[in-house]
Amino acid sequence: MITTATVLPQETEIDIQGNARRADSRRRAWIWVGRVLLAVVVIGGWQLLTAIGWVDKFFYGQPSGIWNSLVRLFTEGTAFGTIWENLWVTVEEALGGFALGTVAGVVFGITLGSNRYLASVFSPYIKILNSIPRIVLGAIFIVAFGLGIFPKILLAAVLVFFAVFFNAFQGVREVDQGLIANVRVLGASPLQIARHVTIPSAMTWIIASLHTAFGFAIIGALVAEVLGAQHGIGLIISQAQGNFDPDTVYASMAIMAVVTLGAEYLITLLERSLLKWRPPVRSEAQAI
Repeated sequence: MITTATVLPQETEIDIQGNARRADSRRRAWIWVGRVLLAVVVIGGWQLLTAIGWVDKFFYGQPSGIWNSLVRLFTEGTAFGTIWENLWVTVEEALGGFALGTVAGVVFGITLGSNRYLASVFSPYIKILNSIPRIVLGAIFIVAFGLGIFPKILLAAVLVFFAVFFNAFQGVREVDQGLIANVRVLGASPLQIARHVTIPSAMTWIIASLHTAFGFAIIGALVAEVLGAQHGIGLIISQAQGNFDPDTVYASMAIMAVVTLGAEYLITLLERSLLKWRPPVRSEAQAI
């Protein structure tokens, strides 16, 4: 009787875990089925509508033409070098802007979020800078620093900075002030408070902003390259646009979309590593 009473709950728990894993596997499988079907409908519909002439492929391109452009880019290259050389230039600019903008956004966000006086002093200037059109900043950077990689990094950094800054700022403001007061009473220095209380508490906000920030870094690099560059995917897009070649424009966008998805996956791994102490929220529990 003792053995039976002991074994049954364990078997029941094992069955529950097995059922949960199977249900999760089925859910993931259906998600991928939905994703594939959506891609088939969009791409197939696009191909069909352009083939029968309901949509003008001269302006909107065609999936088959985009595929041919991708093959040509990776086999024949471009007038500015191989596709890999141009892709690396754009990725390098985006990574540089992402790193610079993230560091600056975190530092300024935490600093101003922790100091109401500094926040009040810098507030109007930050709002003014944030209101400047990014394309204008890109033109200014190119005029000031030339066609090299530096102005692209700067423009990407500006876009990333504001995305990270506002999240870091709000994350610090959301920290429990009672907890900070208690830690301060225990003799913690401002640096210790920031290291052990403020930054860990705001990390959820900061990491969440990185998902959007890398996309902004890509946008900043591409926009700056369209304005003026010697290499890069943005330059390829600009040339294709001037030649009325929408297939190459979409092919270049597809390449950058793959890069962005890869970066998103790495950021997700970073988020899980840094925030593994936090119970998973509903959106994370359902994500793949």
